[in-house]
Amino acid sequence: MYADHLTQPWLDCLTAKIPDIQVFDAHTHLGGNDPSGFAAGLDELLDALDAVDGRAAVFPLAEPAGYRDANLACAKAAESSPQRLVAFARITPEERPTELLKEALAAGARGVKLHLSSDDFSLADPRLENVYEIAHERHLPVIVHAGPELPTLGEDPLRVCARWPGLRLILAHCALTDLDRLSYQFADTPNLFVDTSWWTPANVLAAMKLVPPGRILNASDLPYCSPAHATFKTIRCAWQVGLKPDQIASVIGGQFARLIDGATPLDLGPPPAGERAPIGPSLETVATNLLAALESTQRGEDPGVCLTVARHACTVRDDDPQAPALASVVQLLDLYEEHQSRIPKRNQFSPGWDLISAAAFIARTPAAPLP
Repeated sequence: MYADHLTQPWLDCLTAKIPDIQVFDAHTHLGGNDPSGFAAGLDELLDALDAVDGRAAVFPLAEPAGYRDANLACAKAAESSPQRLVAFARITPEERPTELLKEALAAGARGVKLHLSSDDFSLADPRLENVYEIAHERHLPVIVHAGPELPTLGEDPLRVCARWPGLRLILAHCALTDLDRLSYQFADTPNLFVDTSWWTPANVLAAMKLVPPGRILNASDLPYCSPAHATFKTIRCAWQVGLKPDQIASVIGGQFARLIDGATPLDLGPPPAGERAPIGPSLETVATNLLAALESTQRGEDPGVCLTVARHACTVRDDDPQAPALASVVQLLDLYEEHQSRIPKRNQFSPGWDLISAAAFIARTPAAPLP
């Protein structure tokens, strides 16, 4: 998917350092009717998971006509690929939420997805009470969209977790609406988690530094990112902040597997105190400009002059401590220049965007291994 085949060596060198790692992506979608124009088919999802020999939770993209059929389609996909997929039911208060969830669970679903902005409701909606009760009784994971178009989740996540301690509430996208504010509550809220499905190193690193490692779950948000690219980004950030191999293995899939099985989550200690290595001025210049270039490609535009500025900053002495990471950045930018015109355009993202993204993450995480 996307340019995964070109970035595979950078992922392989990371997974080789972590014994018994098993990828379990907590956040993927199926569907073809989302107003955003993004779509994901079953074959595409399975191929993307084959690339990491991994599993994924899958739930529908936005469906303006309702989620009953889409939820059952995800359950059917999981039934046909049990070694790869676990279905979640996407629930809204408007669409018979209790009945919708019970029907999906009977079809094999193992969790719940709530998209507060796309489906326009809040966690405090009283029509969700029975949904939370069922999730509490069955120890179900409940993934909640916490993306940038929401002003705040307020105290709702803490109230839900306190009232329904059996459910496991997962705030998607690094909980970017409220991460710092909620981070002080994680020690007292053992059923609150975040996933890593966001596109900047700053957000992923912030989650790693503020949230206990046992509460962080690797996630891609396919089709907005692939499992391979998400796993690459998550491992690099985990390594940069100093997580140990067993903690990284938990983040990448071990803990989410326990949640799916209804088991008690493992406590893997507090967040790390800092980072293994600082980034030097050239790496900071590269990372900043590559992120600006990446934002352009996510709007379907050319990366522009920011890519040129990033390249200039990669020119350092051979004995510079930043040189190995910068050499990898140059390799990835060379791959972008060589292949971007041949990578199929499948949505609004400009082809090759993930090569630029990989380079930005390498520039910001110099402590992590390189091929």
